[in-house]
Amino acid sequence: MKAVLDHVGIAVQDLDEALAFYRDALGLEVEAPEEVATEGVRAHVLPMGSSAIELLEATRPDSPIARFLARRGAGLHHITLRVDDIAAALEQLRARGARLIDAEARPGAGGALVAFVHPSAAHGVLVELKQPARPASALVPKRLSWGDVELVSVHDGLFGLDGGAMFGVVPRALWEAQAPPDERNRILLAMRPLVVDASWGRLIIDCGAGDKMPARQRDIYALDRRRHLDHALADVGLAAEAIDLVLPTHLHWDHFGGATTRRDGALEPRFRRARYLVRAAEWHDATHTHDRNRASYLPDDFLPLQEAGVVDYFEEDRVVRPNVRVVRTGGHTGQHQIVLIESKGRTAAFVADLIPTTAHIRDAWVMGYDLFPMETLAFKQRFIREAIEGEYLIFFEHDPLVAAGYIRERDGRRYVDAVL
Repeated sequence: MKAVLDHVGIAVQDLDEALAFYRDALGLEVEAPEEVATEGVRAHVLPMGSSAIELLEATRPDSPIARFLARRGAGLHHITLRVDDIAAALEQLRARGARLIDAEARPGAGGALVAFVHPSAAHGVLVELKQPARPASALVPKRLSWGDVELVSVHDGLFGLDGGAMFGVVPRALWEAQAPPDERNRILLAMRPLVVDASWGRLIIDCGAGDKMPARQRDIYALDRRRHLDHALADVGLAAEAIDLVLPTHLHWDHFGGATTRRDGALEPRFRRARYLVRAAEWHDATHTHDRNRASYLPDDFLPLQEAGVVDYFEEDRVVRPNVRVVRTGGHTGQHQIVLIESKGRTAAFVADLIPTTAHIRDAWVMGYDLFPMETLAFKQRFIREAIEGEYLIFFEHDPLVAAGYIRERDGRRYVDAVL
């Protein structure tokens, strides 16, 4: 069993006094609180590199935290150790005669599994074991009715990119608490296309990486193909042949590699019945690369489509189908675009690499991959304010755990209220 410190839990009588010390005096950042109703507790997390401090506030008088405060007063409540396999960890502790409060793991905050070890086994300290939510379990296709259309969040598996590149100028001490890197500094990411199912047909926004990448590149990018887009479509009763229109946000390999496939040694369109609708200036950039963007645009992903005569081009922001509108953001690429699905007064937004994960809702958290980062920043600032005020449902293409949610703001701090 390998265990690392996840966080230290501190029970507080007066949250304002605690924040006056930890936030104001020490200058620590406080995330939006998370309430665990079953435990009668509200948790305020202060990230500290790869671990955190968790201030625990009782929300009802009969909660465990309230009883702890009545008995012992404010102070250290528990330490939490993060483990990869909580069932194996509990079995190891049982074999060594350690007294357990929880014989089996149970659901905890953020989709994690947790179990408590009795203080008598740990020299007077309550120890919580935590197995974080497994990303693979979050890659579950889900349908959502959205006015006159249905939105189907699917996926094309997992991959990894360098954490520093994903967060640009943000120091690792800040981002690693949100996205822990592996031994090669890669953070885990998902590829989550979105199907719009409507009376006029089926449109898929982006289509993942596909299966053409050579072994060396698959290793570099930790490309996990155990579950991919074909599986996800089948899970919701669809197949590639059911797609009428493919709409890329841009032509990078992790968004459009799945547009083509190799059959009998030849490259051809993956979605045989579909037209591919591409912004003309993005096609130009993809076919006229330079040293800065060449590794992201792979000709085998898109040139076979032109040869097959299935590409339609457009120039400006427009409504591409009823309820579906594209808006150029620039920034990540010169012609990067987001897709808005608007129906019956509600707006959903597929934001692609403008806000690739939930961690990127902070203005300055802009990817190092972006060709024009100040353009990303300017559009993102305007869009997030609009999304908060307009209650937009945001689809996060690369987040390994959250497919979609609402961006909220409390006391000047943003957080995501997850829906899918």
